[in-house]
Amino acid sequence: MKQKTALITGATSGIGKATAIEFAKHNINLVLCGRRQERLDSLKKQLEDQVAVHTLTFDVRNREAVFKAIESLPETFKTIDVLINNAGNAHGLDTIQEGNLDDWDAMMDGNVKGLLYVSKALMPQMIERQSGHIINIGSSAGKEVYPKGNVYCASKHAVLAVTEGMRIDLNPYGIKVGAVNPGLVETEFSKVRFKGDAIADGVYKGFKALQAEDIAEIIYFVISRPLHVNIADLLVFPTAQANSVTVKKEL
Repeated sequence: MKQKTALITGATSGIGKATAIEFAKHNINLVLCGRRQERLDSLKKQLEDQVAVHTLTFDVRNREAVFKAIESLPETFKTIDVLINNAGNAHGLDTIQEGNLDDWDAMMDGNVKGLLYVSKALMPQMIERQSGHIINIGSSAGKEVYPKGNVYCASKHAVLAVTEGMRIDLNPYGIKVGAVNPGLVETEFSKVRFKGDAIADGVYKGFKALQAEDIAEIIYFVISRPLHVNIADLLVFPTAQANSVTVKKEL
């Protein structure tokens, strides 16, 4: 059986990094993408004894950089069997009327347009081979809107709409498309959202949040199903979380 190659965006931390580690355990070669070269180098060093690893440094929001990076892939990494569109961000927790325009741009450009750019660069080869699997990392914020979540929730609702559109349009080519939508996952995510504010440290206090490794295991489960099985949409919460605003916390 041919060894698969997966390309993972946002591989420098959190869910992306954990997914790379999980995939390496299962003998999947890796193209690791991110903005921080030193982190990519460190992860490559950690995993290259297990599988072949190539790194690409670019920001998914930069359309030219995305296409240039993917075109630069060496022959042994050019065939991408699995795409994990994981790169994304949340910025601020403001009401819509107080929202920061730069935050809005960062979220829409990264979460929606970045996902589209990377997918656009890789879909032609999957279509040509009539095989491939695309997983878009959404969020429970794509299922419901919560107070002060406005534009972030809008971006993640868009991810789910894009995922459904992709699944329809790529259906004639036998390409699997699905979304994995986590609730509260304990990563650097909140530090970015709250711009380093101390409030970020309290987000995961008083309950056991999902860990990046939990989501990585789920992503591997999704991509390892038989050819006739496609997990189209998966929502996962920590046990303490019932929806975006209901979380059982111990005092």
